[in-house]
Amino acid sequence: MPTLVDSRTSRRLGALVAFMALCALSGCASFPSMPTPSSLTSWWPPFGWFGGDRKLPPLPEIRDSVITVQWSAGVGNPKLFTFSPSVSDKVIFAAANDGTISAIDEQGGKSVSKIDAKAKLTAGVGAAENIVVVADNGGNVLAFDAAGRALWKTPLEGEILASPVVVQSAVVVRTADGRIYALNRADGKRKWVFTRSAPPLTLRTSAGVAINRGIVYAGFPAGKIVAVELDSGRPVWEATLSLPRGTTELERVADVAGVPILDDTRVCAAVYQGRTGCVETLNGNALWTRDISSADGVMVDAKNLYVADVEGNLNALDKTSGATVWKQDKLAKRDLGTPILVKGRLLVGDRTGMIHALAPETGELIGRVTTNSGRIVALHANGDRAIAQTGRGSVYAISVR
Repeated sequence: MPTLVDSRTSRRLGALVAFMALCALSGCASFPSMPTPSSLTSWWPPFGWFGGDRKLPPLPEIRDSVITVQWSAGVGNPKLFTFSPSVSDKVIFAAANDGTISAIDEQGGKSVSKIDAKAKLTAGVGAAENIVVVADNGGNVLAFDAAGRALWKTPLEGEILASPVVVQSAVVVRTADGRIYALNRADGKRKWVFTRSAPPLTLRTSAGVAINRGIVYAGFPAGKIVAVELDSGRPVWEATLSLPRGTTELERVADVAGVPILDDTRVCAAVYQGRTGCVETLNGNALWTRDISSADGVMVDAKNLYVADVEGNLNALDKTSGATVWKQDKLAKRDLGTPILVKGRLLVGDRTGMIHALAPETGELIGRVTTNSGRIVALHANGDRAIAQTGRGSVYAISVR
């Protein structure tokens, strides 16, 4: 099984290696022990070294923000896990590590009900008509109806960090070691599992899968995107967006970050320590790539692809050619997440708990809200508003005009 490392941790590990080399030459009074491979999954350099407490550049003033906080609701501490809310029948379902699944009215933010999963949760939520799906720390997929009654429980091999995806006939789940499972939606029985070999060191990621027209799309290590049939799990094609570079295992981590994004003719994604680009939906043939590394996913609209690079710049690229349309550098060092589009506005969250709005045509900053609730760990479009979940356990509804 490969060792998993957080994408932001790996950047600090690179700096740590260089610092320890300097210590070996000049001497250091004391220094924390290097992480062992088994501890890389959660290790982080202490005391804010190597970027943890980086001084952020000042943000430009915005006089008339196009986004405002409509409401917020506490849903429980996610601990070290990345939970993502899901909306079904005008109800937002959001999970916490303690096993609580909160049902919230999407209009006013009032609590509708709470489901007790009776387990420590690591991923969720996937929701659709009368089914709510999460994963626990034992590698089990748990399904409930909207009233909180348990429907089924299916054990899988491996840690589950990505939210399950619920479609009409199946629940599709990705494990941290890269396996993809399709479970019967009615009873949780396993339909198929897709496995693929992985390098010794990979990203610890909460990225799941995208499903469209009977095909499941997922990103993998070594810059790969894979398409498999939803009904059978049979591989349709495999494409390479970016090849690993460097000499050490850490330098050669080149995993697809985030969930691939689709339109009618192309599948697009970004590779951490690699490239950003698009391939053909039909056969995986490469359309274009750019040398832009990202720790998160991409967004596309009718004209452009939007991606936050590892330096915190937000880039707009022509979706057809990959040519640069604009680059916004005023959000540098903020560890931006995956951008989304709501009512013709481009929204992106950062590690400080801010959500920024930009004009997709120019990249101009036109809105900002502060949640004061930790990193924005998930940001989704929901009609004419955005729904965010934070690292300190709150859900926010963001109005967009």
